[in-house]
Amino acid sequence: MAAPRGIFCLATRLTPVPSQLTRLAGLRAIATADAVAAAAAAAVKAPSVAATIKQQQPKRDMSLHVHSHPATPSNSDGVEVTIDAHRFATVTLNRPDDFNSIQNVLIVRLTHVFQTLKQDPTIRGMFLRSTGRFFCAGADLKWMQATVNDTMEQNYQDARNLGQMLYDLYTLPFPTIAIVQGPAFGGGVGLIACCDMAYATSKSHFTLSEVKLGLLPATISPYVVAKIGAPQARRYILTAERFSADQAKTLSLVNEVVETEQDLEKTASELLKTMVLNSPSAVRASKRLIYKLSHSHLSQDELLQTTAQALADQRVSTEGQEGLKAFFEKRKPSWAK
Repeated sequence: MAAPRGIFCLATRLTPVPSQLTRLAGLRAIATADAVAAAAAAAVKAPSVAATIKQQQPKRDMSLHVHSHPATPSNSDGVEVTIDAHRFATVTLNRPDDFNSIQNVLIVRLTHVFQTLKQDPTIRGMFLRSTGRFFCAGADLKWMQATVNDTMEQNYQDARNLGQMLYDLYTLPFPTIAIVQGPAFGGGVGLIACCDMAYATSKSHFTLSEVKLGLLPATISPYVVAKIGAPQARRYILTAERFSADQAKTLSLVNEVVETEQDLEKTASELLKTMVLNSPSAVRASKRLIYKLSHSHLSQDELLQTTAQALADQRVSTEGQEGLKAFFEKRKPSWAK
């Protein structure tokens, strides 16, 4: 696919039924430069994130490199992944002591997680969350300080790694939902913008803060511009002003704002109950179609052909046939039982 037209932190977890969840092992914290380099290589070559996800990594035209300056995570599980009985994944940033900030190790882990989930045809959706008071603090300041004397090539590779992770999130073939319980800055706003939907508490606030540091939000900008539009992106990128959750809703960065974290959990639970009633293949096909329509310049004939073919394909598909039969027979379709 062609590429499309920080501090972000989230405290609580989608309330699951414990017996339905399978915690994925792996993705351990790395404390030394040698271990970080080994993890980067493993993220590209390793065949699985954990025992429950065993797909082989897709081949790519670039590699992830962690060249130096290891940022030590605040705990041994900087990213947690669970999958419930309905095959909805929850990816949780779990570095609350560091405000879930983004650094090289986290980038490698998230890239591996997103690429692996992408290869699993049974996954029906993904919630993106985080623990602690913040959803994600953008770039880790300790990591940024350690890169002050890096070469142009090292800076370019770091930026490519970050861009690849964001692109992998944006192009996941199933619905992605950010559950935002706290502030999001810089790259954290980028993570939200990459998701299909976002729900936030009223205490959340947002800032595209890069220009305050003499930088620019380059790798997140395609997704921010696509989400809130170029005119509003000009304002909030160029001023770096803070905006509220209500304003984020007005900008379409988030879909709904609720008052408390308890309300946020209720919203996430209700959303899950709604989505499990939908055909997995129809949802994936719909997301592919939306992407194509929003990122392609189609002639009238191409537009008619593309949409007609998409509908015809789904009508004759197994789930298309099952859905219609279930409707007329007044029963639940197989995927909703």
